[in-house]
Amino acid sequence: MNICVIPARGGSKRIPRKNIKKFNGKPIIAYSIEAALGSSSIDQVIVSTDDEAISKVAKEYGAQVPFVRPEELSNDHATTNPVIVHAIKWMEDRGSCINSVCCLYATAPFIQANIITDAYEQFMEAKADFCFSVTSFPFPIQRAIKIIQNNKIDMFYPEHLNTRSQDLEESYHDAGQFYWGTKQSFDSDASILSETVVPCILPRYLVQDIDTVEDWIRAEMMYKVFQQTNKQT
Repeated sequence: MNICVIPARGGSKRIPRKNIKKFNGKPIIAYSIEAALGSSSIDQVIVSTDDEAISKVAKEYGAQVPFVRPEELSNDHATTNPVIVHAIKWMEDRGSCINSVCCLYATAPFIQANIITDAYEQFMEAKADFCFSVTSFPFPIQRAIKIIQNNKIDMFYPEHLNTRSQDLEESYHDAGQFYWGTKQSFDSDASILSETVVPCILPRYLVQDIDTVEDWIRAEMMYKVFQQTNKQT
């Protein structure tokens, strides 16, 4: 079976109660749950949390919360992979046979069910270890600048000072939405940057990292425009 694991611990510092904070009218985690439930590639949607309030909201929107995440996987230093491995082991210890896993983040309100499904098909066709969401940088990274001592400016790549933007190679970054992976790849903590990994490229208007209050406000504005555009098409 294929499972979706949504990590959602309770201890968010920069945006308190981030994973269940209302985003355009409903808890932000609800968007991830609904997209996962709507994907034909996923058999079961699990929220991994240490928080009773998050557990309650997750169940209200149709996810399963079969366990309480252990304390050692719920602190500020806990990384994602051990959380996914814990969920896999918990399921397998109770008789489930896990083939593939989609790690889907709780703060990804732009995620769509069809994108999750398409990424899974790409992942399977490539026989990859992982397939994860990426998007392009809006500006050539080769033209990036930095602020140095005495408030002066320098370029990271001064050799490209006069290179035309259209002559520079396009660059991408992790969109921070989801990771499809084989059970074995999560178990071994395999690198997501290798020849056995494929990207699922998303348009920039479907990507907004949400780490700060400013990010949150920008994401809500983007989402409203996205909804309005969809209504008109």
